Amino acid sequence: MSASDIGIDLGTDSVLVYIRGTGIVLHEPSVVAYDRDTNEIKSIGEEAREMIGRTPGNIAAVRPLRQGVISDYTITEKMLKYFIHKAVGRKTFWRPRITVCVPSGVTEVEKRAVIDATMEAGARDVIIVQEPIAAALGAGIDISKPFGNIVVDIGGGTTDVAVISYGDTVVSQSLKVAGNDFDDAIVRYLRKKYEILVGERTAEDIKKQIGTAYPRDEEETMEVCGRNVLTGLPKTIVMSSVETQEALESCLTQIITGIHKVLEETPPELSADIATRGILLTGGGSLLYGMDRLIEQITGIRTTLADDPISVVAIGTGRYTEFIEAKKNAR
Repeated sequence: MSASDIGIDLGTDSVLVYIRGTGIVLHEPSVVAYDRDTNEIKSIGEEAREMIGRTPGNIAAVRPLRQGVISDYTITEKMLKYFIHKAVGRKTFWRPRITVCVPSGVTEVEKRAVIDATMEAGARDVIIVQEPIAAALGAGIDISKPFGNIVVDIGGGTTDVAVISYGDTVVSQSLKVAGNDFDDAIVRYLRKKYEILVGERTAEDIKKQIGTAYPRDEEETMEVCGRNVLTGLPKTIVMSSVETQEALESCLTQIITGIHKVLEETPPELSADIATRGILLTGGGSLLYGMDRLIEQITGIRTTLADDPISVVAIGTGRYTEFIEAKKNAR
């Protein structure tokens, strides 16, 4: 990977850009605001995220990626072009080689859409890497050896569970449940129990402040303001961390079931490695309080949260070309 090449973690929730020798140079929400009448882009990234749920009828603030794949090709291409230019400057004569990570379960058609959108955004060449492999590389794991490592990457749109050995995935599962589904589950819980409607940003705040996957030593509470479903008027309630665990139970069960399935399909020799090495937890969704303790308690396998779980995939994406070049030279 030359100093001019870049790695992009193209996530449902946010986009991170990594440049070799510099590190993470951009971290912004995957949100685009545009005028429905003229299709004119109004803002991209953090500024657009601020507009979610607060725009007039003709302005839409959207996430062009859903569950790790492109749902709106044109907007994704414009968003990528904007982020690439913002990260590296508008060098019109230079087209970088770009490595992009995708969920392990993407189809060839979905992969092709990512490649095409990235090429249209200004790349001269595009390399695709699966998220679990990028996460392992970013966390500093030497995946080139024939030893089993298991990575659980909980992003915004997908949770990727994969056993990696000798530089590739042996068994993997890409689950359509992750951080954004945690937010949705909180919204549904509040509507059902308290008859109040809250937006996705409020739900995200609840998740970050008092959300929990495993019982806390001390119960936390938070005031939540929303709209009463019956009267249409503002209503404030107090929500507890115990209630968030109840709200998230279904999502957490799906993730645990996915981990179990991967472990069941893992060859015995690699299972022995995993028992020794443990589970590596990455992605923004892994920051939910007690997620590591919940997985460890249910699987019986030591579970470690990566040092910088949000950035490891982007870092690993940036390092991937170095890894494949080193692999070729070793042959």
